[in-house]
Amino acid sequence: MSKEHPPHHVPVLLDAVLRELAPQKGESYLDLTAGYAGHATAILNITKNDSDSVLVDRDDYAIMHLQPLADKGVKLMHTDFVTAARQLCDEGASFDILLIDLGVSSPQLDQGERGFSFSHNGPLDMRMDRRSGQTAADLVNTASARELTTIIHEYGEEPFMQAKHIAEQIVAGRPFDDTETLAALIKQTYRGRQGRIHPATRTFQALRIAVNDELGQVKAVLPLLPKLLNAGGRVGVISFHSLEDRLVKRFFKEQTDSGLEAELQVLTKKPISGATDDVHNPRSRSAKLRIAVKK
Repeated sequence: MSKEHPPHHVPVLLDAVLRELAPQKGESYLDLTAGYAGHATAILNITKNDSDSVLVDRDDYAIMHLQPLADKGVKLMHTDFVTAARQLCDEGASFDILLIDLGVSSPQLDQGERGFSFSHNGPLDMRMDRRSGQTAADLVNTASARELTTIIHEYGEEPFMQAKHIAEQIVAGRPFDDTETLAALIKQTYRGRQGRIHPATRTFQALRIAVNDELGQVKAVLPLLPKLLNAGGRVGVISFHSLEDRLVKRFFKEQTDSGLEAELQVLTKKPISGATDDVHNPRSRSAKLRIAVKK
C-alpha cells in the first residue's frame, strides 16, 4: 500500500455511533482506536473542536493516515489504547465523547504484508504495532504443542481435540514464515467437515489475539473509560468476536448492577447489532455497539 493512496475504509455502525453518541458542536472527543479516521472524521466534522480532541492508534499505517487531522490541531498518540488511557488519566484529561472500536480494521486485514489474513499472502506477522513484540511466526515456531492447543482452543474457540490436532500439525510442520503456507497446512489436515468458513479462520484469530494480548488490553482499558469522561459524557464500545464482547458485556452489567455507586448509566439495554443496523457493510455483521453516559 502506498503512502499516497489511503486505504478504502468503511467505518462500522457509523450511523448508529453518530445517533447514539450525539456529538454536539464544541464537544471534545477521544478515539482510542482511531484507525483510518472513519468515525473520527464524521464526529470532528460535527464538533468542530480539533484542539481538545485526541486520536489514538498503535498501527503505524493508521498514524500516517491520521496526520491530516493532526495538522488541524488534533493530538495524535501512537501507542496502544491502554497506555494512552493511563497517560491521559494521569494528565487529568477528560472528554465529552469517547469511542473505542475493538475490531481489526479492513485495511489491516487486506494488506498481505501485515500477516493478519490468509486471503492475501504475506509474512506471518499479525502485530498491530510493528515496532515491538513477538510476531505470529515467533509464536508458532517456538511455542509448545500444549501452549498452541490452549491458544487455539481458548482464543479461536476451536473444539479442544481439533485445537490439539492443529497444534500438533503446526509443531510437526514448522518453521512457518508466511500466512499462505500455514493456512494451507491447517486446511489440509483439518478434521471433520469444512463449511463455508476457511478452516484456518479460528486459528488465525487465536494467533492475532495472542500476539497482541487483545483480551488483556480490553480487560485493562474498560475500568479506565469512566475516568476519561466529563459528567454527561458518552462512551461507545464496539466489540466483535464473542470473547471480547463477553468482557464488554460484563463491564456494562457491573455498571448497571452497581446502582447509585455506578459511574456510568448504560443506555443500551441490548447492544446495537451491525447485522441489523449496518446491513450494507459486510464487516459490520458481527459488530455490537454499547453506549453509556457518565453520571
